Amino acid sequence: MQFNFTKMHGLGNDFVVIDAINQKIKLTSEQIRFIADRHFGVGCDQLLLVEAADQDDIDFRYRIYNADGGEVEQCGNGARCFATFVREQGLTDQKTISVITMSGKIVLQVEDDGQVTVNMGTPILSPKNIPFIAEEQKNQYDIAVSDRNISIGAVSMGNPHAVVLVDDIETAPVATLGPLIQQSEAFPNQANIGFMQVIDKRHAKLRVYERGAGETLACGTGACAAMVVGYLQGYFNTSVEISLVGGNLSIFWAGGETPVMMTGPTATIFTGSMTL
Repeated sequence: MQFNFTKMHGLGNDFVVIDAINQKIKLTSEQIRFIADRHFGVGCDQLLLVEAADQDDIDFRYRIYNADGGEVEQCGNGARCFATFVREQGLTDQKTISVITMSGKIVLQVEDDGQVTVNMGTPILSPKNIPFIAEEQKNQYDIAVSDRNISIGAVSMGNPHAVVLVDDIETAPVATLGPLIQQSEAFPNQANIGFMQVIDKRHAKLRVYERGAGETLACGTGACAAMVVGYLQGYFNTSVEISLVGGNLSIFWAGGETPVMMTGPTATIFTGSMTL
C-alpha cells in the first residue's frame, strides 16, 4: 500500500495527516505505531485521517489515532490542523467546516489571519459521562494515587482529562505522577493529565501527559479542560491564555452549557509518500 501524507503541527503537537477520501487507506494498529515512530517512521504524536462524511450536515469525518495505535475521541490541536489541511488540499474552500469525531460534531472556523477557532462543544462534567468514578459531581476531587491523595479537577472535552494545580510548572512531576493518575482506577478509560500553574485571571501555564503519547508540546483539549477547571474553581475570567511548551492557545468559556472556544495556529511542515 502506497499513500501520500502531510506532516503538520499545532504548537509542536505534531501529526501525520492522510487524505483517506482520494486514497484507499486501511491501517492496522501496528502500521500506525510504525508511522508514528520517530526513528523508523515519520514520527508524530497522533495520526489523523480525513474521511468522507455520511451525514448531510457534516463536511468530513475526522479520525484520530494516538502514537500507540489506539483510536481516540478528540484532539483539539489536530482539529485545527485538519481545517488547514482540507483547505490546502483543495478538499473544500469553506472557512466554516463541520466534522464528526468519535465524540460527536465539532465546528472549525478558519480566521482571516490563518489561525483556526474550534468550537469544542460543551464540557462534560458528569462523572459517569467523563468517565470518572465519583459519588457526585464536584469542581474538585481527591483521588488516591500510589501512597497519597491528589486533588484534581475532572472533565471531558470529548476525551477524559484530569487537571492538577501546581506551584511551578517547571518542576511539576509530569513524567512520574502523570502516568500514575492516568492509570488510576478512578478513570476507567484512562485520561489525559494536565499540570497547571495559574498566573492570574487571564493567564496560566500548562503541561500535559497524554494517553498513548506521553508528554506532548501542546494539547488543545487539555488547554480547554484547564480553562474549564480553572473557571469552575474561581481562578479565571471567561477568556484565558494558556501557555504550553510549544506556544499559546486562547480559550473562551462563559460557563454553564455554553461551548468552549479554542483559537490557535497551525503549520504544515512537509509532504511525502510512504509504502507499507
